[in-house]
Amino acid sequence: MTSARISTLKTAPASDTKLLDDHRFRALLSDEDWGRLPVAIWRRFSKRFEDGNTVVYVGEVEEASSSRAGWWLAQAARLIGGPLPTGTQTRVPVIVTVTEDAASGGQIWTRICARRDGFPQVIHSAKRFAGPTGLEEYVGFGVSMALRIAVEHEALVFHSVGYSLQFDPFRLPLPDWLTPGDLTVTHSDLGCGDFRFTLEIIHPRFGRLIRQSAVFREASS
Repeated sequence: MTSARISTLKTAPASDTKLLDDHRFRALLSDEDWGRLPVAIWRRFSKRFEDGNTVVYVGEVEEASSSRAGWWLAQAARLIGGPLPTGTQTRVPVIVTVTEDAASGGQIWTRICARRDGFPQVIHSAKRFAGPTGLEEYVGFGVSMALRIAVEHEALVFHSVGYSLQFDPFRLPLPDWLTPGDLTVTHSDLGCGDFRFTLEIIHPRFGRLIRQSAVFREASS
């Protein structure tokens, strides 16, 4: 599934980390919905390490597309840290690390997507268990996106339900015309330790702007 360049990446030995039960995602779903997920997704989203420790997933981009408007959106988003994929290359390695964040009580997600030439693109964001829905994605520069999770076709799906600009302790909702549209992230299990992560942004006027799909597995310890 992945290239030799990333298949040798290792996480810290199990003896160096402490695994805790994590009920933060489960608390956002009904028992019925949670019960419709595959056991592998339960385990993946119930895994919590001590603050500062990291879990690593390695994979490969299998699908990537961007409309002209989507390309401009990704470039403009560089002004707030570049939270969107800027390339459309496939069959390139990608690494995702999830680090427990003591400061926010959430998780810091770092995505490293290789390119066939030049440096990889690095995307940072933080999942915080806060905001109007109980879960939000913070991308920096005060910009955050409220998320609502659901179970669809045995996959865990994250839907955007509003964007805001935060200046503690104030939160200013952004008008629709200042947002990229509806963002959906789907986490579906493929069995044998593999899972698919799909990002899609659809604008009410311009249609699909960006779509990226990659297949991952947890790096061996």
